[in-house]
Amino acid sequence: MNISLSSEIEKFIASQVESGKYSSAQEVIVAGIRLLEERERIYKGRFEELKKEIMLGVEASERGEVVDGETVFSQLQQKLQQRRVDSGL
Repeated sequence: MNISLSSEIEKFIASQVESGKYSSAQEVIVAGIRLLEERERIYKGRFEELKKEIMLGVEASERGEVVDGETVFSQLQQKLQQRRVDSGL
């Protein structure tokens, strides 16, 4: 596989090798790919969690278990104001 890298990325890779964190450019690139893989796993996991939470909300709504939006926003504003008071702002 051949890839082209911008000069900025090449400089970054070189700086990582020069710093001693990595022994070669290949190690830097592999570390970057592993971070990307981990980020994708986290994203997919969080996406699945959100889908489940949405379904719970839909099911609750279908059962009539809903809260008025203005009530929710009022409660959120009260919590924010209380945090400001608690933090001395």
